Amino acid sequence: MNKDLTAGNPSSVLLRFCLPLFGSVIFQQLYNIADSFVAGKFVSEAALAAVGNSYEVTLIFIAFGFGCNMGCSVVASQLFGAKQYREMKTAVYTSLISTGVLCAVLMIFGYAFRNLLLEKMQTPEDILADSRLYLDIYILGIPFLFFYNVSTGIFSAMGDSKTPFYFLAVSSVANIFADIFFTTSLSEFFPRGVDGVAWATFLCQGISCIAAMTFVFRRFSRIETDRKPEVFSLPLLKRIVAIAVPSILQQSFISIGNIVIQGIINAFGSAVIAGYAAAIKLNNLVITAFTTLGNGISNFSAQNLGAGKMDRIHSGFYAGVKIVWVLCIPFSLLYFFGSRLLLSVFLDADAQTAIHTGTMFLRIVTPFYFVVSAKLVSDGILRGIGRMKQFMIATFTDLILRVVLAFVFSSAWQSTGIWMAWPIGWTIAAGMSLYYYLEFRKNK
Repeated sequence: MNKDLTAGNPSSVLLRFCLPLFGSVIFQQLYNIADSFVAGKFVSEAALAAVGNSYEVTLIFIAFGFGCNMGCSVVASQLFGAKQYREMKTAVYTSLISTGVLCAVLMIFGYAFRNLLLEKMQTPEDILADSRLYLDIYILGIPFLFFYNVSTGIFSAMGDSKTPFYFLAVSSVANIFADIFFTTSLSEFFPRGVDGVAWATFLCQGISCIAAMTFVFRRFSRIETDRKPEVFSLPLLKRIVAIAVPSILQQSFISIGNIVIQGIINAFGSAVIAGYAAAIKLNNLVITAFTTLGNGISNFSAQNLGAGKMDRIHSGFYAGVKIVWVLCIPFSLLYFFGSRLLLSVFLDADAQTAIHTGTMFLRIVTPFYFVVSAKLVSDGILRGIGRMKQFMIATFTDLILRVVLAFVFSSAWQSTGIWMAWPIGWTIAAGMSLYYYLEFRKNK
């Protein structure tokens, strides 16, 4: 059901809108967590390291998918809030066409440079072949990833965060069973290694994407317009690109930075890689949850900007901070005190070096979830109101600091020094993002 985010109590409206988004994040992360769990438990520690190593490359493609989502979602939210439904439909069609072109380009890029990226990451020889195999299958599924992201952005623009949640919940649970079936099947017709994990994800993402796109067009057929919308609009494409490109650059540079950091980590061997691979999946579950809630705040801000209701944007900021801080409490406690137990889900009991590595990472970063969550709420506001320059400055500051400090600290404190770069980058970038938001509030 479409939802107008410009009416009602801001805290209640935002909470009802964001809760399904949070649930969607949980199931979205189950894709990656399931891959790591099955690879580590049903294949080998080396398979887990290969999936984790490949994951840093896949984040580049996810960054582009995220940018397409945000570009379409923010512009469509602004037009929906302004009750310009014909233009909103045109913006969506324009976004879908441009997304298709981008998918083709990225697939060509992925197959052409995957070997170079793995080499630059100093991928150990014992996991190189499996890392390449996982990426080959993943790249084939890029269209499913992108069009699903755009479809969820469309639903969010119309204030509907529940429909994509239902699709994702079903496909994520199915992915877990498919992972296990493919890797443990006695039939010679099913792949049983890293490729089995990758094909299971490909299949489930494809089904989820097709279902989501079908429902998008059904929903559109119920929205009446005075005239037939255009299929493509260059002015609207420029508006979409103005939001999408900074979002893509943000996520892409973060991904590139993570690849650089992964290269530093790879120098410490497969055991450390496996421990980091397991811990970063747990960490990304939380960070992606905060990011997605920030995206919801972007939709909330964009709709209210389109409706000219600036006071509701400020109320949304405080409501957003309350929501993410409530989420921080259980995750911080669970990860800090239960890290070894959680990591044992991915790793065998005798993988002590890997478990110790993951435990150190989680215990260093989790106390700072309160800091990074506040930053991501501020980022959501800045995106929703179109302050992309300020948004990018704060994000790149975080990235640059984490990469530089990872180099410096690793020489002094080995792999533990790498993890120490996260809290420093988060804290400084959060201060900048909050400053830019408060500056906007003061001026308005």
